[in-house]
Amino acid sequence: MRRVRFLRNPLATDVGASIEDFLQFLGGPASIFLDGVDTSRTRVLVTLLHGNEPSGLMALFRWLKSGRQPAVNCVCIVGAVEAALRAPLFTHRMLPGARDLNRCFKPPFDGAEGLLAEEILEILRVHHPEAVVDMHNTSGSGPAFGVCTHLDREHDALVALFTERMIVTRLNLGALMEISEHSYPTVTVEVGGRLDDSAHDLAWSGLCRYFESERVLAGDAPVWDLEVLCDPVRLHLNPGLPLAYGEAPDPVAAVTLRQDLEHFNFATVGPEEHLGWAHGELRSLFWAQDAGGRCVLSRLLRVEDGRLYPATRMTLFMITTNATIARNDCLFYTAPV
Repeated sequence: MRRVRFLRNPLATDVGASIEDFLQFLGGPASIFLDGVDTSRTRVLVTLLHGNEPSGLMALFRWLKSGRQPAVNCVCIVGAVEAALRAPLFTHRMLPGARDLNRCFKPPFDGAEGLLAEEILEILRVHHPEAVVDMHNTSGSGPAFGVCTHLDREHDALVALFTERMIVTRLNLGALMEISEHSYPTVTVEVGGRLDDSAHDLAWSGLCRYFESERVLAGDAPVWDLEVLCDPVRLHLNPGLPLAYGEAPDPVAAVTLRQDLEHFNFATVGPEEHLGWAHGELRSLFWAQDAGGRCVLSRLLRVEDGRLYPATRMTLFMITTNATIARNDCLFYTAPV
């Protein structure tokens, strides 16, 4: 059974007067085909794989209302529409009990989310795009960055349409961008916090460059200089442990992280930087593995008199102070300096 609704060149009057109208018009996962001036090539934009990340959808809605035509064919895939519509609007990453859609793009394609991911991959296979951009918001407030699995000029060029900062990762999480290894140049773009006007503005300006540029992959033209971080590690809280954020240790939490921790997004911290408080030994509280599956926890953190510190100099990013996301996904990413 198809889960994706297929649309072609919807009119500005079709999609409603507001972003909520647009979601109601879509009704569920959708693929919107936009005819380009050059119909021999196709690019793909994927957005709203998480229902609480609105910037990409807002940019797409603005484009459709503008009546503009892209330089080449563009296929726009919108994922977690039902989660976004669940009240309050744009607050649910996924529906209760559902899996994270952006962890389902690898076999086995089980359950509703796995089958939807498989259908999205089939749409990409049919169109065989020259490039794929998967647009997200960060879980916390912070600067924009791109993520890819390959360090080459093609991926550099795609990220450079949006930002000057790039993460190169070998972690295999089941994210959409991981298809890049075998299929088409694919990047994730994190445009910033979901409540940040600057993120909405970047999503719009980047989408316009992506849709309207004659060339988006590297050619003879130079690519911007990018700040590149390689091989990040995700820090996880062990399952079932209580987590808190605050300005002092929470007596019932195993780990309390600083309330202002997200201000360290893309900051370099040293071993003296206080990150929070921890009750217990590191391995009883956290786990962290590199791309090869090796435990690297002792290289990341240390506990001294109940206070949590970095074990070495590192750059932190994807920090959130949303305890639910932090428990279910990860506390933050880190890359060595």
